[in-house]
Amino acid sequence: SKALKHWMMSMPPAQNGTAYFNFIASHDGIGLRPAEGLLDEDELGKMVNTVSRFGAKVSMRTANNGTSSPYELNIALFDALQGTHKGVDKWGLQRFACAHAIMFALEGIPGLYIHSLLGTTNDYERFENSQHNRCINRHRWQESALLEKLADLSSHHYHVFTQINHLLAIRKQQDAFHPNATQFTLHLTGALFGFWRQSIDRRQSIFCVYNISDEPQTLLLADLNLIDTEQWFELISAQTIDLGQQSFELAPYQPLWLSNRQ
Repeated sequence: SKALKHWMMSMPPAQNGTAYFNFIASHDGIGLRPAEGLLDEDELGKMVNTVSRFGAKVSMRTANNGTSSPYELNIALFDALQGTHKGVDKWGLQRFACAHAIMFALEGIPGLYIHSLLGTTNDYERFENSQHNRCINRHRWQESALLEKLADLSSHHYHVFTQINHLLAIRKQQDAFHPNATQFTLHLTGALFGFWRQSIDRRQSIFCVYNISDEPQTLLLADLNLIDTEQWFELISAQTIDLGQQSFELAPYQPLWLSNRQ
């Protein structure tokens, strides 16, 4: 959460008439150059080693002095988020949804890669046939096979598609998620990451809070300073918040969108 907070605090609001374009996956790989200055060499190395265990092909660049360093991770995002440095775990789907819940709430316009919407995994066969690292994340679906996966309630494709669409349906109804709505970083404890959005007309506030760990985390509502004369709602679960409770327990990788408007 420290690196995310540092990154967010370094980003100025977009200039009038412009907006940020936010995305966490594309037809290319996951670029590592933007992580320079946010992750130290050991952290970057640990991430590269971890994602390599999940099937990533690492693209390298050669500096002027002849040394090589990784600049791009070629892997389907769904596979990249199937675990931590401790290995693959049971939180892959939750971690994947949480990452998108962060992106969808950020100042700017979100860009969603089609294979993230579908929960596509690494295409090792296409990589082997092409020997092109980026092909591992460029699977070509047959329509019948895709529709079969999306209709199968036991498949992760169904759950990814359903959860991402649920988040998008909520997002598009919130004035506070306008691309140029105000955004401030929250200073939360532990593995909690969060920020506050306010609509341009100042009528809607949304506190976006995320547990970005594989352990439960406690959010003290006092840390958010919710206005107690207003009713507050958790948009993702469609629950009303009881301001009499002092804290909120977040499950691993659980996102919260706390709003004063439904």
